[in-house]
Amino acid sequence: MANASRVTAVLGPTNTGKTHYAIDRMLGYRTGIMGFPLRLLAREVYDKIVAARGPSVVALLTGEERIVPPRAQYWICTVEAMPEGMGCDFLAIDEIQLCADPERGHVFTDRLLRARGTHETLFLGADTMRGPIQALVPGVEFVRRERMSDLVYAGSKKISRMPPRTAIVGFSVDNVYAIAELIRRQKGGAAVVMGALSPRTRNAQVALYQNGEVDYLVATDAIGMGLNLDIDHVAFASTSKFDGRRMRPLAANELAQIAGRAGRGMSHGSFGVTGDARPLDEGTAQAIMEHRFTPLKKLNWRSSALQFGTVEALIRSLEAAPQDEFLMKAREADDLGALKALSQDPDILARTTNAPSVRLLWDVCRIPDFRGISHAEHASLLRGIFNHLHGGGVVPDDWLARQIKRIDRTDGNIDALSKRLAFIRTWTYVAQRKGWLRDEIHWRNETRAVEDRLSDALHERLTEKFVDRRTSVLLRRLKQKEALLAEVNDKGEVTVEGEFVGRLEGFRFSPDKGAEGAEAKALKSASLQALAPHFHLRADRFYNAPDTEIDFTEQGGLMWGDSAIGKLVAGADPLTPGVQVFVDDAAGTEVAQKVERRLQHFISRKVQSLFEPLLNLQKDEELNGLARGFAFRMVEALGLLPRHTVAQEVKDLDQDARGALRKHGVRFGQFTIFMPLLLKPAPTRLRLVLWSLANGLQDFPEAPPPGLVTVPALKDAPQGYDTMSGYREAGERMIRIDMLERLADMLRAEDSRGGFEAKPDMLSITGMTLEQFADLMQGLGYRAEKGEREKVKPADAVVAETGTPAAGQPVMDAAADAENTPAAAPAGEGAAPAADVVPEAAAIADEGVAPIAETGSDAAAEEPVPEVAENETPVGEAADTSVEAPEVEVFYTFTWGGRARQGGNRGQRRGQQGQDTRGNAGGGKGKPRGAKGGAGGGKPGGKKGGRPQQQGGKTYSARPPKKEKKIDPDNPFAAALMGLKQGD
Repeated sequence: MANASRVTAVLGPTNTGKTHYAIDRMLGYRTGIMGFPLRLLAREVYDKIVAARGPSVVALLTGEERIVPPRAQYWICTVEAMPEGMGCDFLAIDEIQLCADPERGHVFTDRLLRARGTHETLFLGADTMRGPIQALVPGVEFVRRERMSDLVYAGSKKISRMPPRTAIVGFSVDNVYAIAELIRRQKGGAAVVMGALSPRTRNAQVALYQNGEVDYLVATDAIGMGLNLDIDHVAFASTSKFDGRRMRPLAANELAQIAGRAGRGMSHGSFGVTGDARPLDEGTAQAIMEHRFTPLKKLNWRSSALQFGTVEALIRSLEAAPQDEFLMKAREADDLGALKALSQDPDILARTTNAPSVRLLWDVCRIPDFRGISHAEHASLLRGIFNHLHGGGVVPDDWLARQIKRIDRTDGNIDALSKRLAFIRTWTYVAQRKGWLRDEIHWRNETRAVEDRLSDALHERLTEKFVDRRTSVLLRRLKQKEALLAEVNDKGEVTVEGEFVGRLEGFRFSPDKGAEGAEAKALKSASLQALAPHFHLRADRFYNAPDTEIDFTEQGGLMWGDSAIGKLVAGADPLTPGVQVFVDDAAGTEVAQKVERRLQHFISRKVQSLFEPLLNLQKDEELNGLARGFAFRMVEALGLLPRHTVAQEVKDLDQDARGALRKHGVRFGQFTIFMPLLLKPAPTRLRLVLWSLANGLQDFPEAPPPGLVTVPALKDAPQGYDTMSGYREAGERMIRIDMLERLADMLRAEDSRGGFEAKPDMLSITGMTLEQFADLMQGLGYRAEKGEREKVKPADAVVAETGTPAAGQPVMDAAADAENTPAAAPAGEGAAPAADVVPEAAAIADEGVAPIAETGSDAAAEEPVPEVAENETPVGEAADTSVEAPEVEVFYTFTWGGRARQGGNRGQRRGQQGQDTRGNAGGGKGKPRGAKGGAGGGKPGGKKGGRPQQQGGKTYSARPPKKEKKIDPDNPFAAALMGLKQGD
C-alpha cells in the first residue's frame, strides 16, 4: 500500500495557494487527514471544509478541542494530535519546514518520515526543505509554485505613518500590547492576534480587522503560519526573538515567512520595519523579495520507537541519537524534562513497575505546560494527575471541579484573563484524553464553556483597551466618503453614527476631552463634517429667536441661553458697539453672517431701549448752541458727568438752554449732572460694558448690586468707574448719585462754617452708622471732629421740655427743643422742604431700588453701669451720694474743609475746579452753596463737648455792602426764593 501512495512536496514562498491546493486534493478523496502547525490555523481550515461539506463529515482534533462526528471522513488536526494508523486516502502536512524548529521540529520530522496517505501524500512548505525531503523520502515528487503577487521592501516608517491594512509584528506580549495602545491613540485602534489566544478570542479579534472596524493588526509571529488575512503591509517592530533559551536574530527565511502575509491573491504587498527595529540590510531584503534562502541541512529528530518497560528505558529511547546525516538529535523538550523530573520521585517509581503504568506516566508528561509558571510547578501538577489516574483509574470529579471553579471568573484585566485561559487549557487537554474521566462529554462541555466565557471576556478587554470604536467607525466612514449621521440632543451632546463625539456649544464644537493627538483630530474632522447641516438649522433657529433668549455678560460676552456665541467689541462710538461671533469655520460664512446680523440687531435694540432718554437727547435737532454742545458731552459720557469736570460749561448755560436740557430729564445736581432714568440697574450694567469697551479695558468692572445706597469702594478701580456705576466715591465707600444729591440738599440747611451734627435723616438716607457717615463726609470735603458728652436721659428730656433744665445739663439741639431754638435755615437762606427733593429718587426706588433701612444716629454703645443694691453704700463715698455714673455718647461736628480729600478714582483729585459764581461747591474750593457764614469759619464755640453756638455776635465793616448775589437758576426752588425776596 505504501508503494502505491504518491508522495508530493509542494514547495514555494507564501501566497502561492499551497493550502488551498491541498484542500481541493483532499476533497477529491473519500477520506483524508491534514496536519497544521497551529490550533488557530486548524480551526480556520476546519470551518472552511464544514462550509463546503457540512459538519457531519468533518472532525477537528487538537490538544484542547475534539469534535468527532460518527461519520467523520475528513480529519483536521494539529500535527501533534494527528491520529496514527487510520489508513486515510489522503494525508497532508502544512508548513513542513518546521522540521527545523528547535522545540517542535521532531514532531514534524516524525510525520515526514512515517505519515502517509493510502493514495496521496502532500508536504507543503518552503523551498529550503527540498534537499532534506529528497534525501529522506524515497520517490518524492516536487511541485514548485510561484507567488501570485509581488512583495517589496518599503524600508523604515514610524508607527504613526503606517498605511491602513497593516500588520505590525512584535515578539513578546508586552511589545504587542504597547504597540496596540499606541495604534489606538493615533489610528483609532488595532486587533491583537497571538498564538496563546484561544480560537474564539483570535477569531473575534480577526473579525474586527477583516470587517474593517480597525485598519491595523498587531500580532506575534503566529500570523506567519498560514493565517490568511487581508494585509497590505507587514512591519517588524523587532527582528529578534526569545526562542525559549536566548534572544536570537531571525533568519531571512523566518522573516520572509511573516513578511509573506502581505499581499493576498493578486494584490501586491510590502514589508518593512518600525519602532526600534533597525532597517534590514540590502542582502536580507533582496533575499526576501526574491525568495532566495539558504537550504536546510539538518532536521530535528527524536525516536518514535519508545521502550515502555521501565522509566529509565523510556528515557533512554527518547534520548537515542539519529543515524542519518540529515537528522540531528532534538534538544530536550518539555515532556522529556517533565518525565525526568517525575522519575526522581520514589512514589512515582514505585507505581511505574510495568509497561502500562510507564505508558500512562508518559501520556501524563505530554500534557503541555500551558501555564508556563515553572518546571517544578508543572511537574507537581502532573504528579497529582498521575496519582489520581494510577490509583483510581480516573481523575476525581470533585477534585477537577474545584480546579475549574477557581478559574471560572471573568473579572480582572487582560493579564488575569490570559492566565486563566492558559490554566483552563490544561483541563481542556485533560478532558480530551480518552479514559481519563468518568464523564468525558460533561467535562469537555464544561471546560469548553469556561474557555468560551474567558475568551469572550478577553476579547472584550482587548477591544476596550486597544480599539476606540468611535474613532475607527468615523475614520472608516470618512475614508469611504459616506455621509455621516449626527444627532444633537437638548444638552448639546453630539453623537455621530451613535458614538458620543463631543458637545455643540452655541456654534462651536468642543470634541470629547478624552480624545487626544491624532484621535482628537480625526474625531473633530468627522464631527464637523457631520454637523454641517445642524449648523444651518441652528442658525435659522437663532435668527428667529426672541431677544429674551439672548443676553450680554458683564464682561461683554453674548449668550444664547447657556452658550457663548460672541462678544461685544469697540465700535465707532460707545453707543454703537460691534460684534465678534464665535462660529466654527466648518459652519461656513453664511452661518457666521447670519449669527452676526442677529447679534447686531439684539445689541442695537438693547441700547435703544435702555438709553432711550440719551438717544432722544442726541437726536433733538431743536437744541442749538451751547445746549447742543452740552448734549454732546452728555452722550459722550453715557449720561453721567461729574459737575466739576464741566463747571465752566454749566456756568455758561443760560436759562433757556438749561430748560431745554431738563425737558430730556437732565438734572443739574450739586455733584453730578445726570439723567435719573439711567441710574436704574439695567442701564448701569450695560453702561459699564460700553464704557469698558470704549476705554479698551481687559477686565471689565462689574456693576454694584442693585438696591444699595452705599457700597464699598473698589480698590484699584479704573478712573471714572464710580461715576459710570452711578455712584460717587467718598472715603471708603461710594454713595449713589441721586441719594448724594438728596444729602446735599440737607447739607445746604446746615451751618458748615460754624459746625453741625448729623441729623437722623442724613443717616437714614445713607444707611450708615455715625462713624461711616463721618468717613463719607470727609470724602466729600468736610472736616469731622469727634467729641464725647453726657447722654441725655428721657427723664432729663421731660425736665427740659418744662423749661427747667438740670444743673450742668448741655443745651439740647434744635430737633429736641424746637420751641426754644431758632430755625437752622430760613427759607430765604436756601432751605427747601424735603418733599421738593424726593421725586427723582422715588422714581428709581420704584424700579426695585430700595434704600437701606433707617438706622439710628447714635453709633456709640452705652457703657454698662454697675448695679448697687438698695441701701448699700459704695466704699469711699458718703451714704447720701448718688451712685449712678453719667452715660457718655460720641458725636461728630462737621465743618467745611475747603476741598475734598484726595481719593476718588485712585489719583483723581476732587475739587480742582473753583467755586462757581453761584456758590456751588462742585467739589471745588469754598463752602457748599447755601451754607451760612460762621464766626471766622473756625471751630464752634461753647464748652468742650457741648452744642456749638448757633448764633454769633454782630459784626461791623467799613467796606460798602457787597452786591447781592443772583439767585442760582439751578436751584429747584428758585421761584420760591424770588417770591421771598420780593416779599422783603
